[in-house]
Amino acid sequence: MAAFLMTLPGKKEEESGLSSYYNNKTTIIQEARVFNDSPISPRKCRALLTRIVYLLYVGETLSAQEATTLFFGTTKLFQHKDSALRQAVYLAIKELATTAEDVIMVTSSIMKDMQPNSEVIYRPNAIRALCRIIDPSMAQGVERFFKAAIVDRNPSISSAALVSAYHLFPSAKDVVKRWVNEAQEAVNAKSSSSNFFSTPTAGSGYLGFGGTSQPSGPQTIQSTSYVSQYHALGLLYLIRAQDRMAVTKMIQQLGGGKSGAGTTLKNPMALCMLIRFAAKVMEEDSNMQRQMFDLLEGWLRHKSDMVNFEAARAICEMKNVTAPQLTKSIAVLQLFLSSPKPVLKFAATRTLAALALSHPASVASCNMDLESLIADPNRSVATYAITTLLKTGNEASVDRLIKQISGFMTEISDEFKVIIVDAIRSLCLKFPSKHASMLSFLSGVLRDEGGYDFKRAVVEAMFDMIKFIGECKEQALSHLCEFIEDCEFTKLSVRILHLLGLEGPKSPQPAKYIRFIYNRVVLENATVRAAAVASLAKFGVNAKDENLQKSIRVLLNRCLDDVDDEVRDRATLYVKTFSDAPLAAAYVKEESVFSLSALEAKLVAYVNDPSAASQPFDTSSVPKISRAQAAQDAARPSTLDTIGVPTAKKAADAPPPPTAAETQSAYLQQLADVPEFASYGPVLNSSANAAALTESETEYQVTCVKHIFKEHIVFQFNVSNTLPDTVLEQVSVIMVPQAEDSGLTEDFIIPVPSVTSASSPGTLYVSFTRDLPEEYAVASFQCTMKFISKELDPSTGEPEEEGYEDEYQLEEVELSAGGDYIVPSYVTFGAEWDRLKGAPNATETFALSSMESLKAACDSIIEVLGMEPLGGSETPASASVHTLQLSGLVPGGGGKVLVRCRMTFSRGQGVTLELGVRAEKQEVCNLVLAAVGG
Repeated sequence: MAAFLMTLPGKKEEESGLSSYYNNKTTIIQEARVFNDSPISPRKCRALLTRIVYLLYVGETLSAQEATTLFFGTTKLFQHKDSALRQAVYLAIKELATTAEDVIMVTSSIMKDMQPNSEVIYRPNAIRALCRIIDPSMAQGVERFFKAAIVDRNPSISSAALVSAYHLFPSAKDVVKRWVNEAQEAVNAKSSSSNFFSTPTAGSGYLGFGGTSQPSGPQTIQSTSYVSQYHALGLLYLIRAQDRMAVTKMIQQLGGGKSGAGTTLKNPMALCMLIRFAAKVMEEDSNMQRQMFDLLEGWLRHKSDMVNFEAARAICEMKNVTAPQLTKSIAVLQLFLSSPKPVLKFAATRTLAALALSHPASVASCNMDLESLIADPNRSVATYAITTLLKTGNEASVDRLIKQISGFMTEISDEFKVIIVDAIRSLCLKFPSKHASMLSFLSGVLRDEGGYDFKRAVVEAMFDMIKFIGECKEQALSHLCEFIEDCEFTKLSVRILHLLGLEGPKSPQPAKYIRFIYNRVVLENATVRAAAVASLAKFGVNAKDENLQKSIRVLLNRCLDDVDDEVRDRATLYVKTFSDAPLAAAYVKEESVFSLSALEAKLVAYVNDPSAASQPFDTSSVPKISRAQAAQDAARPSTLDTIGVPTAKKAADAPPPPTAAETQSAYLQQLADVPEFASYGPVLNSSANAAALTESETEYQVTCVKHIFKEHIVFQFNVSNTLPDTVLEQVSVIMVPQAEDSGLTEDFIIPVPSVTSASSPGTLYVSFTRDLPEEYAVASFQCTMKFISKELDPSTGEPEEEGYEDEYQLEEVELSAGGDYIVPSYVTFGAEWDRLKGAPNATETFALSSMESLKAACDSIIEVLGMEPLGGSETPASASVHTLQLSGLVPGGGGKVLVRCRMTFSRGQGVTLELGVRAEKQEVCNLVLAAVGG
């Protein structure tokens, strides 16, 4: 027996090699001659078709000629009546249709199998295949077949037609929209028993392989799953997605009232889909929250566990959900925790773990049930249980929980390890007195095996401990030094070396870190060596020990012979700075650098502006960021949206989004193409992101970008029309300031001549003059889009001669301090605050009674002012007194502005704020006070 088992691996390898040859593309194409045999052998043909489908499934690509040859060879098999062979033919032609040419020629053969009097087993496959074959122009010709199939009593035929209609919708919207009544009938139809699968005739064999072992005679499989309701509901929503009122009405009709008992939906998956629709409506329209919430609570009592969980999860993920609203959904999830089904336990613990971030007190009622799951054999369940307990437990339970976590960290995947580390990371800030046990745990798992994401999560957790818990800084830095000795991830090594350069010189014994840093110069790749050289330079400049400075100078001199240019150049620069204090202050001690995206945009504008040639480039208008932020920005891609393009799902192979510099350059190019703006001069600032003025699913989508000039403000509106059979002409936006004296006077409106579809958005402009250019006008505008709507002639595609005037109400547009006039810019706050001591300043006290915590007050102030929060601005969760430090820059001569917010929190009275502002101009101080006071 042992000898036999030892030979099995060799046998598997032999079979793998045979399979590789057997399913080779060239071999299959050569064997396709079997389709031309007379008489046809169903067994051989099914086997070959199976191999074709398998070949495509594993990712093999066929040329158009190869796919066409196989496709039309396959269609010859329609002459044979073998039912299993016919099913295999449909599977093959569906996959080949996307590559083959002239596939439309097989339409008539497929439609024969769609006739009501044809074999029931053929019709679903024929419907699915026809959906892949026809082009949009043929959809109207097969409409009656699809309508009849959608309302067919056989659920397999109805589902096939509904799913095919779903796939046809993007290319034939107008035709599919006419099937709404049939889809509604499919939702309301009751399931019936039907013979939707018949066993193939004797001797025919199953798909792909022959055999005669099937039972004789037809068999009937009874269907009571109501699965067609699921497909019909998905199609109905797709048709009505652009009409929120229709979607809301559909949810209310199918919801069955507060109890959910009167619903016509019997399929649990359909009900889960309806719950997701209700949650989406509730998220987008706050006025519907009460009605939708009552429906969700009714579904908590449904007999299906799937529906119960989906409703509970939707309630837990609601925005601004309150503790009383969570009571029933948490009770349902608590019942699932004691379920014998692992999937229910996993779903409940994962939902509670996410909810514990925002409502730990509400989740704490489940702690006893979660405690019993720590030893659950399913480690995924145990991971989420412990993660939730870490978020909801008290300080006394920390050591015990961490000990239990350590016992099974090696048994779970990196994905769950990251979840646990993130929970530990938040726990460090909640219970800083327990930092010793948590740091010991993190250092232990840092030595374990794991991928980049896991190691990065541990390192980030240690970074936070160093930043917020001073007592553990020395120990944490020592653990990180040991980690980089054998770290295989370059990015992590660079980040740790940067941190050592910042924190090491401040430690009581900075010399103990030098050995670890210089080892990287000797042993690592060029990127890490360059980072190590920069870190050594920080020790040499910032250290007070002269002997240490001499030692570092010696080490840097050794780096002058490095084989890499970057390392040699850095070493040369830093050796020079040691003897030149101004150079050291600018290139080593300085903690900020120019924002590369902003610098690039300003340089592009400077080069393209003919009037700027006689003046030097002004770097004072370029915002700065911290060196740490610059390193993080370089490691992750930009997420800015494309100008004028509505939000959409990005394809897997879509090009990367434009950078901030590319976005700003595109704005400048668009403005340069408008002759009316030629005399306005350079753009001082443009909105970083386009503000959406409509919902994402409305028929018209409008975004707004604000451009600030020295004496003017231009509002750019990007308009998209999602209605395919309508064209908008003479599109303009009427802006009415809410205040009588807004400080702005409207100049003109540049309308869009025509907007045809969402793929070609139009851009219009509204220009205002700043009455007092030296001041900063803050205003809010009511906006109405006016246009002439014309229908498109379906035969010619041209708009009709006559249309009707219409208007569409948009969201308000605000011209504010943050993002419009003030841009975030990093500085060393203490030194800069002292420098501006004699500059214009202002101090005022505000009562923020609506704020429930200091963190909420800080977030609100940062959002309103749009400034950079500096070191020390982080808000402890339980603090009652806090100081927020902000820094910004006003392009166009406004200069720097610093804000110091001293806050005290009292429960029941809110936050009391003392706002201190120092700036280079008094008008900027007034702008900040007006922004917060308004």
